[in-house]
Amino acid sequence: MAIAGGAHTPRSEANLFRFCPFWSSGNASSSSSLSSSAHNNHNHRSEGNNTATSASASSSSSSSSAKTVSAVARSLFPPRRRLRLDPSSCLYFPYEPGKQVRSAVRLKNTSKSYVAFKFQTTAPKSCYMRPPGGIIAPGESLIATVFKFVEQPENNEKMSDQKNKVKFKIMSLKVKEGVDYVPELFDEQKDLVSVERILKVVFIDPERPSPALEKLKRQLNEADTAVEARKKPPPAEAGPRVVAEGLVIDEWKERRERYLARQQVQAVDSV
Repeated sequence: MAIAGGAHTPRSEANLFRFCPFWSSGNASSSSSLSSSAHNNHNHRSEGNNTATSASASSSSSSSSAKTVSAVARSLFPPRRRLRLDPSSCLYFPYEPGKQVRSAVRLKNTSKSYVAFKFQTTAPKSCYMRPPGGIIAPGESLIATVFKFVEQPENNEKMSDQKNKVKFKIMSLKVKEGVDYVPELFDEQKDLVSVERILKVVFIDPERPSPALEKLKRQLNEADTAVEARKKPPPAEAGPRVVAEGLVIDEWKERRERYLARQQVQAVDSV
């Protein structure tokens, strides 16, 4: 007798399962528990990945937000100015087309540290500054002279139409006492450089008296006097001359040393 479908369950086994149903339910529950545990493990792994991703995203967002806040703070609270300028917003030049004219600006160090300054202009071929840069001690001031060549007007251009073409920028940098000024200081410490002012050019009529013209003449005279004073040799010091700390050579001592030297020479000649 042929048997079709060898997978048929014998009747005795079927009856046995019918009388012992907990065997079947136990196998089914064990398989379902295995599948549920695997599903839970997968969920735990996905939750961990999601947590790590959210943590990294939150850290990056916090760092970007911190950068944004610092940028906003810098824009709202600009760096404190170290120099006081007079004039504070523009440079006055006599309007004399075809000639080189001069302007002046006073720079005063209002901070408690030494400050290096540097000039820059949008027209370096026709403008230059004297001095172009330097170091100012706390509380000290100087007058810088600015030279500019005034071009001939084109197409009946008026004097007032040329005032915004050239601008000057004054930058400052905090330095230590005793540091020698070199322009490379501003390149080496770019992050610490502050822009003090951007000065516009304003032309004034040299033939028409005005307060701005009178003030410009006074500042130029003061700048010329300072330049001449720097050219002169330092005056001889009056009174005792201090050679070193605790050692003072006065006129009486110098005379005594010369007298003793002459006495020694005469003694040698007599022998």
